[in-house]
Amino acid sequence: MDDNLKTYAYKITRKERLNINGHNSFLILFTGLSGAGKSTLANSLEHLLFKKNINTYTLDGDSIRKGINQDLDFSPEDRSENNRRVAETSKLFIDAGVVVLAAIIAPYKKDRDIIKTIVSSNNYIEVYVNTSIETCEKRDAKGLYKKARAGEIKNMTGISSPYEAPTHSDIEINEHLSIGEATDLIFELIKDKLTEIGT
Repeated sequence: MDDNLKTYAYKITRKERLNINGHNSFLILFTGLSGAGKSTLANSLEHLLFKKNINTYTLDGDSIRKGINQDLDFSPEDRSENNRRVAETSKLFIDAGVVVLAAIIAPYKKDRDIIKTIVSSNNYIEVYVNTSIETCEKRDAKGLYKKARAGEIKNMTGISSPYEAPTHSDIEINEHLSIGEATDLIFELIKDKLTEIGT
């Protein structure tokens, strides 16, 4: 198959897109349990970046599974493929000069490492939204934990499927911070990176 594929040399480069945009492009991966606050935090950060004229796009786990990944279930193998597709999609956005915010559980360290490899370490920021399982269950906005406890959902991360918490994330956000405080902390982390123009 690969023998029949050839990368076409398009004239417009990522660096040219970045120069027009006036900012760098990269992936910010929000990882954590279901209900941890990943999407809420990604939404808050994107709103802040939007006000600063930064071109962004958020890839939300549920939206991705309703669209390009609707053929995948929650088995370990399909979870890995889900994350690989998110990474490849993010890579395209990065090439387009867009800051990508991906709010996905990404429960396995090996899969997060693969995402980092696909987009390259220079284009990867990992945000661990560290919210306890107890707090996530209390929130349970989607009713998933209740269903998992009743045996109605298989492979529920944190219940019947493991979550391998990051040990070397770029930033860890704990549940005691307000959304505003957490957003400001992440922005402080990435603000210098935004001014870089990659290649």
